[in-house]
Amino acid sequence: MAKTEVILIQNIVGLGAESDHIKVAAGYARNYLLPQGLAIPLTAANKRRLESLRQRRAEREATELNAMTELAASIGKLLLKLSVKTGDDGKMFGSVTAGTIADELKTQFAIALDRKKIHLELPIRSLGEHEIEMRLHPDVNAKLKVLIESSNPPPPVEEVSKDAAKPAHEARGRRWERAPKAGAEKPVKAPAPAAAPKKASGKAKPAADKKPK
Repeated sequence: MAKTEVILIQNIVGLGAESDHIKVAAGYARNYLLPQGLAIPLTAANKRRLESLRQRRAEREATELNAMTELAASIGKLLLKLSVKTGDDGKMFGSVTAGTIADELKTQFAIALDRKKIHLELPIRSLGEHEIEMRLHPDVNAKLKVLIESSNPPPPVEEVSKDAAKPAHEARGRRWERAPKAGAEKPVKAPAPAAAPKKASGKAKPAADKKPK
């Protein structure tokens, strides 16, 4: 495959930055880099532009570094909240990926960030608070706090009666006291107390004389 030499005049991720002198496929240069204004052919005349390109690159990189430093300070103060569906056992359905976090950053805080700058060793599969590493720039990293909560409503809490909260034997004893025995007669009122006897008169009557036999 034929190669050609070009000078980049724009920063292209994975390829190079302003003032870089690179070799690429002739078709790639002819059909993409040159028409898009991303590179210029390597000629004696264009070599004289290298100094101005290097100065432009230095200014761009300084601007990006300042912007990413400020963004890192802002991200460190944020708490990104995500709601996910969970099962009855509290386990998540699915997972949270770098793409999910990038989308929510844009939605919640209007921060547009390439998901490649969000470093996750593995997708998040558990609820709670997580600290995510953000690789914003070769010289700038940040930490983002992400809180993952369940979107499912909590199960209803059943009210427990007083008797149910007590030990079974105590509850049964109280029910036994309250419930009358089947066929039991109604209680009978006790008779009124008898009137007190009248006091005897002061003098006792003499006993009757017995008749002689």
